[in-house]
Amino acid sequence: MSLHRFAFPTPIQFGAGARRQVAAHLREQGLSRPLIVTDRALAQLPVLAEFRTHLDGLDVAVFDGVFGNPTCSQVMAGAAAFRAHGADCIIGFGGGAALDVAKVVGVAATHEGDILEYVWDHPQVRAIEHPLPYFVALPTTSGTGSEVGRSSVVSENDSHLKRVVFSPKILARCVFADPELTLGLPPAITAATGMDALTHNVESYLSPAYHPLCDGIALEGTRLAAAALQTAVRDGSNLAARSDMMMSSMMGAIAFQKDLGAVHSCAHALGAVCDLHHGLANALMIDTVMAWNYEAVPAKFDELAHVCRVSGGGAAFVPWLRALKQHVGITGTLVTHGVTAAHLSRLVEIAQHDICHQTNPRPCTAADFERLFRAAL
Repeated sequence: MSLHRFAFPTPIQFGAGARRQVAAHLREQGLSRPLIVTDRALAQLPVLAEFRTHLDGLDVAVFDGVFGNPTCSQVMAGAAAFRAHGADCIIGFGGGAALDVAKVVGVAATHEGDILEYVWDHPQVRAIEHPLPYFVALPTTSGTGSEVGRSSVVSENDSHLKRVVFSPKILARCVFADPELTLGLPPAITAATGMDALTHNVESYLSPAYHPLCDGIALEGTRLAAAALQTAVRDGSNLAARSDMMMSSMMGAIAFQKDLGAVHSCAHALGAVCDLHHGLANALMIDTVMAWNYEAVPAKFDELAHVCRVSGGGAAFVPWLRALKQHVGITGTLVTHGVTAAHLSRLVEIAQHDICHQTNPRPCTAADFERLFRAAL
């Protein structure tokens, strides 16, 4: 058997009130001047102001220049804010966009060149060779699981193509996963981010890569999301459901060390071409892609149906997904959300060049992607 390497290194403090431990943790590290990296909308909400009340004794600055799908220019602006404050650490506070930016602000602040020069497939990719600022993460959504990931997805400013900085060096030194921070999420955002978490778990499990540890995590993450998502959308104050969704989100991101699949290649294309929210894009494509994948790994679909308590075996999993989307308010097709046939050629081109589908359980050609997008229109 080939040799394989497994790593689950991120320390996590999980549970209601975890956010109150951040200041003491930073002081224990000898740190006192954090830069909070967050998004523009979140910065205006009471949740950030409340969090700051738990940072007494620290000299705090806020960079709130993240909005929409995160871009390289946002990272560089965050790095400038880090240097201007004389910061000695970074607190990522927000959803996937804010956390993806926060993870690489320290790279841009301590290394030369543009952050694009550090993406994994750059022709002359720069190495992250200097020590990075201490970084902690607090997720305020339950979807991307970016807080436990070793990659940062940022878009090119002009083309909107998603690029990936990948390195264990950008992992958070500690995650404070506090489901109370998600209690104010509106139902639509809860649904879209929740479908993102579910997609991560499902695609990771279906990946043909060898990683039994991640398989177990992905199946349990799928079970948690299947049981909790509808409740979290319907009753946003249900702390148990919010906790299960936050855990499912982190489990999905840990599991996709095993890699993802064609749903994500489609979603990345939809984000680049039509600026769709990533979780919504996954939700719009997952049932179409899964119906196409079923014949390649029917036994795995049986397992997914089992943990989701779907009667009828693996063949009933896709109909269950479609019903789940309806129950959480994600309705319509790609056309409903502004995608047209005129977008198809560019969508296919980007999806085909996206790395995620290389671990789809069924190989995808450009013609396959065109059929999948047309089926979802």
